[in-house]
Amino acid sequence: MPAIETSLPLLGLTALLAYLLGSVPFGLVMARLFGLGDLRRVGSGNIGATNVLRTGNKPAAFLTLVLDAGKGAIAVLVARAAFGEDAAQLAGFAAFLGHCFPVFLGFKGGKGVATFLGTLLALAWPIGLAACATWAVTAALFRISSLAALVAAALSPVMAWLLGVPTAIVFCAALASLIFIRHHANIARLARGEEPRIGKKT
Repeated sequence: MPAIETSLPLLGLTALLAYLLGSVPFGLVMARLFGLGDLRRVGSGNIGATNVLRTGNKPAAFLTLVLDAGKGAIAVLVARAAFGEDAAQLAGFAAFLGHCFPVFLGFKGGKGVATFLGTLLALAWPIGLAACATWAVTAALFRISSLAALVAAALSPVMAWLLGVPTAIVFCAALASLIFIRHHANIARLARGEEPRIGKKT
């Protein structure tokens, strides 16, 4: 972890603002803009890009992916520019928490994969690129989004170590742990061979 150099009040403010940014449910916003109905009543009920894709609307899914990734990236970049690396990591973590447990939706949010990848790209782009590549290869091979996310998350602390960014190892491990927690139902379906494949409509 980076050294704590920013004052606690400023770190607290950073965390709050990043959490609120992360709480914006772009999947629901895109679903409404594209006339897809309440996303929470579609497919898995999740508010992320994978569930938007289950509606068959690829532009809406793509925009959800970009915006969910972007809120993590923006939180990191703004906090880094304003205060430093300690604030950047805190902001990334808070934005991730906001996506998973948004105050605007009664703390029932998404699973954080896009926000996870966007946060890593902004925090340390080599790790982010490696995680994105891992997700893409796993998804291409198995056509299961949740499996790709779990593999990318599990390997992210190793990537941080191999790529020479030791200050990000704990950060990556913390996000990976939350991704596994958020995917507990997916893990159970994977074990039963019942997890739906990418692009499948319900």
